[in-house]
Amino acid sequence: MKVMKVQQMSHHVVFIMLAAAVQCQVNPEMCRYPLGMTGGQIQDEYISASSHWSESTAARFGRLDLDNGDGDGAWCPDIMSEPDGLKEYLQVDLRSLHFITLVGTQGRHADGMGNEFAQRYRIKYSRDGSNWVGWHDRKGRQVIEGNRNAYDVVLKDLEPPIIARYVRFMPVTDHSMIVCMRVELYGCQWLDGLMSYSIPEGHQMIYRGLDVYFNDSVYDGSSAERLTKGLGQLTDGTWGLDDFLHSHIYGMWPGYDYLGWNNKSLPKGYVEMIFEFDRVRNFTSMKVHCNNMFSRGVRMFRQATCYFRSGSDWESDPVTFRPEVDRISQGARFITVPLGDRTASAIKCRFHFSDVWMLLSEVAFQSGSAVYNTSLTSRKHGHPTNLLPGEDPTHKVDDSNTRILIGCLVAIIAILLAIIVIILWRQVWQKMLEKASRRLLDNELSARLAVQTRAFSSLHSSLTSDSGSTSNSTYERIFPLCSDYQEPSRLIRKLPEFAQSMEHLGPSISSRALASSGLDGAPHYAEADIISLQESADSYSIAAVNMNLFAGTDSSMREFPRHKLTFKEKLGEGQFGEVHLCEAEGMQDFLDEDLSIEGNNESPLLVAVKTLREDANKNARNDFLKEIRIMSRLRDPNIVRLLAVCVDTDPLCMITEYMENGDLNQFLCMLRLKESADEDKSRPEEKEGESMVSYSKLIGMAVQIASGMKYLSSLNFVHRDLATRNCLVGKNYTIKIADFGMSRNLYRGDYYRIQGRAVLPIRWMSWESILLGKFTMASDVWAFGVTLWEIMTLCKKQPYSQLSDEQVIENTGEFFRDQGKQVYLPKPLCCPDRVYNDLMLSCWRRNAKQRPSFQDIHTQLMESLA
Repeated sequence: MKVMKVQQMSHHVVFIMLAAAVQCQVNPEMCRYPLGMTGGQIQDEYISASSHWSESTAARFGRLDLDNGDGDGAWCPDIMSEPDGLKEYLQVDLRSLHFITLVGTQGRHADGMGNEFAQRYRIKYSRDGSNWVGWHDRKGRQVIEGNRNAYDVVLKDLEPPIIARYVRFMPVTDHSMIVCMRVELYGCQWLDGLMSYSIPEGHQMIYRGLDVYFNDSVYDGSSAERLTKGLGQLTDGTWGLDDFLHSHIYGMWPGYDYLGWNNKSLPKGYVEMIFEFDRVRNFTSMKVHCNNMFSRGVRMFRQATCYFRSGSDWESDPVTFRPEVDRISQGARFITVPLGDRTASAIKCRFHFSDVWMLLSEVAFQSGSAVYNTSLTSRKHGHPTNLLPGEDPTHKVDDSNTRILIGCLVAIIAILLAIIVIILWRQVWQKMLEKASRRLLDNELSARLAVQTRAFSSLHSSLTSDSGSTSNSTYERIFPLCSDYQEPSRLIRKLPEFAQSMEHLGPSISSRALASSGLDGAPHYAEADIISLQESADSYSIAAVNMNLFAGTDSSMREFPRHKLTFKEKLGEGQFGEVHLCEAEGMQDFLDEDLSIEGNNESPLLVAVKTLREDANKNARNDFLKEIRIMSRLRDPNIVRLLAVCVDTDPLCMITEYMENGDLNQFLCMLRLKESADEDKSRPEEKEGESMVSYSKLIGMAVQIASGMKYLSSLNFVHRDLATRNCLVGKNYTIKIADFGMSRNLYRGDYYRIQGRAVLPIRWMSWESILLGKFTMASDVWAFGVTLWEIMTLCKKQPYSQLSDEQVIENTGEFFRDQGKQVYLPKPLCCPDRVYNDLMLSCWRRNAKQRPSFQDIHTQLMESLA
């Protein structure tokens, strides 16, 4: 986790370096950094509110909680919100102008003690703290849809983005109710420093009977004759297309991307624009995006004449620039207007027509902080002198930012080197501590496994005996009897109190409470090195609690002699261990009565052996033992069974079943589908031939996988890597779900590697797992849909084979935006419409709550076999 934070810090540093070196126009698609509510960069004194319910719900607690904590902090206004939503607000001061593209909101659940959230809200913003503007989207709508529960984070793109220093969130309700909010803003610093521009209103063109409007529809200032004291489409980061009749933005009218003026309506022959800035700056250039479709009477400007002002009067010596005339290309382009390092707090530019129409879509400025206190500069540009007492008026100050930039870069490099040295030193120190404690840890591991049943019994009794203490579960959703505000709980809700509260509630409620958790805290089954946005430490604690669900099951595992294992093949490799295919001699003596083994009892049994590397750290070794405890309690005909263990010496090993036909992916690749999927199901299987498989057999395989997942989901286990490569095939098409696909060389292309450390099976993952790090039963349902698609295509192609890994990740962004642009896996040739439309597509629904359960999936597949 610390390494991740260092990497995030380095990313921000790189961004700052690039921003300082190249101050160009903003790209809204890249400008999406959290601005400090979650990370704490925005200090408490810069967060205020109109009122608050109590000290524990003051404005400073209105920070978004992406780490999925106890949910006990939020801003809650003192009075109930009214339908107009204009009285109560949470205000954030960003300390400087920022380009804001995205906002996030969350409610307050306080581990089930609260249920307050804002279903809808409005946003107001200001650049100077006095003039406030209400945000509206490009179609004029002001109200933003917010949260539907107190748990989930809801992110909303701001279209158009806003440029502001102060932002207010104002909850809106249909009726008087208590609301609480936690918020975050996303964007980047507004380096232009532009506070407002003043321009003539845009004109209307009639092109072949089509009305084309070139007005600034998102301008946030006043609009009497001229547009003044505001910003709009010239600074929204959206550049117009070559053909001005079309727009980047879906559903907008022709000409929307551009502001345009007709030469005949402006008798002076130019368009005058005035740009006001936050302070006196040293301007190097201005970039103007122009249309040049001269076949329709539109050309870029012929000449730009810019005047400068630092005080009350405009300077008399302007900067004039004439771009080269382009009579060949009709493509829109940026034109760079050099401003000659002139200093000013306002610029007035006159853009002269070269044809009937002139269309502009974006203006950006490159500048630095201006320092001008020499008599020479003051006389040359008409500036008032600004000397400090005792300063030499003949001393020349360097206006360039080069030295400052070089100094900043050197300081940043020094800081990064110091951070790297600290990290390396801590890693070396940690290894030394691990070696010193290795001997004690080895003794502890053997003792733990030998007495695990007795330990669980004593743990259970100790938890239930303390009837005087009460606590609320982290994942227990207890809604209040009324909608009134509930005072936040002061208790620390940690394990093992969670187990006690679940025991008091009974098995039915505990199961529902765990199932309702939409976090990555649920215990997982798969072995792929998957990294999430949440801390992973709690997942094993919760796994320990879930082991109480198996309290009545015999969990004793016998030690298997290592010398009776014969290595056959390496199946996979993970971050802390490997999986080998082995032959186990005499394994029949270690099997339970309910586990039938075909063949000669004297012959060696084919098994999979998962080993932990000897140099694994203490946490990895403890997690390995916990996995043994969990696996030993799983009893289902479609789940691979744990047979025995080897924990007397290193390396630690767990021995599991292995099916003679290998994994399902390779098994299906060698088969061909029968031409008729509806042939008589009673036809003897041996007549099909070894390389043939019927549609009914494929559905039968899917039924078995659904059955195994139904069992895991009933115990609130999240697999996290369900795919055909992680399913094993036995005789008569018997399927069992396993967990050791991992980084097997054969399937290395199925995993996407993150910075050389973590690997993700992104082609099987739901959009919320990739983007938000959430792994739930619903994300397993998504993976089952992909697995079913694999089965129906006989694994002939990789899912989304036409897309690169980066395009797959981009496609998840389309699921998040939900604008109908997401790409689904196509319907397999042998797949009936009812299976594809009613089952597969339902598994890939954007809303996780609308996806079917594994119980529903199993029932539906069984009906399709009937």
